[in-house]
Amino acid sequence: ILPILIGLFLSSLLSRHPIPGFTFFRTVLFLPQVISMVVVGVVWRWMFNPTTGPINTFLRQIGLGRLAISWLGDFTWALPAVGSIGTWVQYGFCMVLFLAGMQRIQEEYYEASSLDGANALQQFIHITVPGLRSEIAVALVTTIIAALRVFDLVYTTTRGGPGDSTMVTGFLIYRAAFTNNRIGYAAALATVLTVIILFISLL
Repeated sequence: ILPILIGLFLSSLLSRHPIPGFTFFRTVLFLPQVISMVVVGVVWRWMFNPTTGPINTFLRQIGLGRLAISWLGDFTWALPAVGSIGTWVQYGFCMVLFLAGMQRIQEEYYEASSLDGANALQQFIHITVPGLRSEIAVALVTTIIAALRVFDLVYTTTRGGPGDSTMVTGFLIYRAAFTNNRIGYAAALATVLTVIILFISLL
């Protein structure tokens, strides 16, 4: 949900009014999508480092040192931290998808609604979002599938920990097969995951 909401917000900012350097902003915002997930995981593990990471360093510098915790090692915040990384990776794809969809929404709709007194928020809710219905459906399916099959991000950041607080199906399959030597169990999990992803795609 979060990558879709962020993508909608950014695409609405970039599409409705001409912005100097539009291509540059679009490229920079899309960049996380094309970076290797292993590289993303390593970089964000450094950023979330409790002692030398820039996030906690920034919090201490602005007087919020009490919030400088071990993000990836905390039972409460590890999953939201990993989720925020996944959101950062996925929102660029959603944004570009919505930007492409907005190009086929006729400008006359916005002009007519402006004459009727609609503000930017009302235009977004009643014109932009309905006009992007098919793109939103595609983004929803792809982000759900990406979340279900994620492995490398969890492997490079938390290894499913602390405890099992960030355990995902992909890493559970890996651990069952290559750590616990339960090949049959891992194969069964992989089969079930494949069926679930196929079912979502068909829907």
